[in-house]
Order: sequence, then structure tokens, then C-alpha cells
Amino acid sequence: MIERRPLASLGAANHGWLDAKHHFSFAEYHDPERVHWGALRVWNDDAIAPGSGFPPHPHADMEIITYVREGAITHRDNLGNQGRTVAGDVQVMSAGTGIRHSEYNLESEVTRIFQIWILPSRRGERPAWGTKPFPRDDRAGRFVTLASGADDDEDALPIRADARVLGATLRAGESAEYRFAPGDRYGYLVLARGRAEVNGVPLAARDGAAVHGEPSLSVTASEDCELVLVDAAAQH
Repeated sequence: MIERRPLASLGAANHGWLDAKHHFSFAEYHDPERVHWGALRVWNDDAIAPGSGFPPHPHADMEIITYVREGAITHRDNLGNQGRTVAGDVQVMSAGTGIRHSEYNLESEVTRIFQIWILPSRRGERPAWGTKPFPRDDRAGRFVTLASGADDDEDALPIRADARVLGATLRAGESAEYRFAPGDRYGYLVLARGRAEVNGVPLAARDGAAVHGEPSLSVTASEDCELVLVDAAAQH
């Protein structure tokens, strides 16, 4: 089963400094049919104005992955971590027993991110943060794992969840395949840009596709595209 979720059907909140689209229920947006997808809890499509951002606030017991599409995001937290993550790269925050952080766009241009929250399979651990470059050229024509809870995904940022976050870039006419791990897996794919078909289902830029019961995905680009996929277990 693949359910297309067009950009126009998503929750929306425009705060001036932040223009957000919500694939799942978040803050003031609530849709009982879109609360989570397996262990995937949040997928926000955020545009953050220059010189603004999220002031310090707390989290606990959540894996928070930030995929930067345009611009850059600057992170600070109460553990002393700080860093700037630029377009195409990824940061991960394991909130664990509790962390307080800020995320600011200190650039002169709008920063666009995907903010992805996944429910952890391990709790009670110390919070952690990390960032890593993932050159888009390395993802040309194939899926690359960006963040993962699997021990054998050594090149990915670690998360404390039975889940994987993957990225791919495809030129028009190119295809990439992804096979889900055995078991009850939930996939959610969003195009950062471009157009593609996912197992024959057409998607435009920033549309989502909720996938369940499909052993594999075949993505064919109808124009140059960049995509992000989450492969998650059932909700814990």
C-alpha cells in the first residue's frame, strides 16, 4: 500500500519567521488519521527566515533528525555541543533523558529543512548530538543511509531507534531500488525537489508517500529529484 500525501493536504502554520508544513499531527495541527506512521512521529517541512530560529527548548525520549535542504542551521545545547549543518548534510539529536537546545538560521538566506522525529526503542540513556556531511554526489543514483539504529550501518549517524533515514538524488529517467528489512516495516518518502514515481505512484516536490506492506520500493525520476526515505518499525 502506498498513500500519496500531496503538499496541499498537509497541515500548515505560518508564524512569519517560520513557514511550516506538517506531514503528521504537530502543535496546533491535529489529524487523527495522521498521528504517526509506525515509529515515525513527526515530519515537518520548515522554511526558517534569516536571523531567526527556534530558541532554547527541551526534549526527552525522541530521536530528532534534521535534513538541511537549503541554507544552514546552527545548533547549540546545554551539553556544550554546537555546530553548523549545511545544505545536503544531516544532524541527529538523541534527546534521551533530556536535552535543551536551540536551532537558528544565522545565514542571509532562507533555510529549508526536514525535521524528522522517530520514537526511540531505547530509553533512559544520556542525550547526544552529532552532525555529518553527506555529499549529494555520493547519493547519485542510489540510496545512502544517513542515520540508522542498525549496528552495521557504520557510515551513518547513529540513532536509538529501529529505523533508517536514507537519501538519494536521481537524474530524470534514473531509478533507484530500496528493499525493506523483513518484518512489519513502515516507509515514508518525501521528495525534497523534483518529480518521481514510487512503485508507479506519481509524486511532486514536497509530496509524501506513506508505505506499508510493500517489500521494496522502485523510484523513477521523471525530472531531476532529491528524496528522503524513513524505514521504521511499528510503533513501540
